Amino acid sequence: MKVGVGRVVITPRKSMWMAGYASRDKPSEGKVHDLFAKALAFEDENGTVSVLVTSDILGLPRPVAQRIAEGAQERFKIPRERLMLTSSHTHTGPVIRDNLIGMYDIGEDQAALIKEYTDALPGLVLDAVGQAIGDLEPCQVSWGIGEAGFAVNRREYTLGGVINGNNPIGPVDHDVPTLEVERSDNSVKAVAFGYACHNTTLAINRFTGDYAGFAQAHIESNMPGTMALFAAGCGGDQNPLPRGTVEIAQKYGEELGEAVLSVLQSDMVEIQGPIQAVYEEIPLALSEPPSREEVEKQLEDPNKYIARRAKRLLETLDENGKLDTEYPYPVQIWRFDDTLQLTTLGGEVVVDYSRRLKYELGRDRQWVIAYANDVMAYIPTLRVLNEGGYEGETSMIYYGFYGKWAPPIEESILGAVRRLTETAKSK
Repeated sequence: MKVGVGRVVITPRKSMWMAGYASRDKPSEGKVHDLFAKALAFEDENGTVSVLVTSDILGLPRPVAQRIAEGAQERFKIPRERLMLTSSHTHTGPVIRDNLIGMYDIGEDQAALIKEYTDALPGLVLDAVGQAIGDLEPCQVSWGIGEAGFAVNRREYTLGGVINGNNPIGPVDHDVPTLEVERSDNSVKAVAFGYACHNTTLAINRFTGDYAGFAQAHIESNMPGTMALFAAGCGGDQNPLPRGTVEIAQKYGEELGEAVLSVLQSDMVEIQGPIQAVYEEIPLALSEPPSREEVEKQLEDPNKYIARRAKRLLETLDENGKLDTEYPYPVQIWRFDDTLQLTTLGGEVVVDYSRRLKYELGRDRQWVIAYANDVMAYIPTLRVLNEGGYEGETSMIYYGFYGKWAPPIEESILGAVRRLTETAKSK
């Protein structure tokens, strides 16, 4: 294969509202380090180009991802299935327009800055893609899996229900999937890796990639001339614990970076092409919608986030006459011959999905990526949906949905992955 890399700084140049926490009451105050959009382009033996994009942001909402995909098709002739858009889910990055917008107390000035940044972001990402395509050269690609242990299941069971805390016996996924790209002179050109944990060590008002940003920096400082790229895994119900300081975030980043460096010293599996790619947006069903009267009552709810959501839902009812009961959910698969499959899922996916997919499809050749192509809501399994709590229910308030996902959510998604896997195999 030929492989190329590209990198563009996406740190906002102006002080603006930061994404991920409702508790923030002021915009950013500088940075700890820069945020990046990075691209890793593969050209297989058939001359087909596929591009993985990583980004140090909370997540790309669907309209932004669509603009990037349209630009990639127009400028580089890359079809949708061959563009994989991922994010680190850092909570110390900028707000992207309409993503969790009901969570933030922002005025007109900040709304204008968010729009300005959101409008500029697709062009920056496409610049990184263009760099990667222009950088293609013959390389060897290898695959391995490491381990890092700081992710903790946060769904703590109490007599009052599930809370965001610490569940020491809850499911986790400590795998560190690692892809290495070597030039013909045996120097390492790029390392792409992932981890299933919320990127939430920090809640400060300075821009930073959090532990994922520190991990990338750690790898690059130990391997000059190498680009490190991070894509978040199924960490919707996983937290880095303890947390709260830059020193802790750097510690986790170094632990994750060392896990990657250890993989590079092990016996890795060489990855072959061709790359088979499939992309589909499946209709993911929501629960039964409320009546207009029920939504109107929510306008008076003492919870300001429920009241804000009700206002937006009424605007939708006025405009469309109904509320959407389905969402176009993205599922994407890349198969590198029969040696590795990248399975990407949209949204804040809980850890059960990666554990089950690796059980069904084989841990040694499966990299499951979440927060990909669209971050529209949390994606619970049936277990988490029935248990409730933040991931199963209340987070939908902040994402603007009228209610929970419908019970078939887990089998709808897993069924799509199985079907698309067979489609990719048969190409």
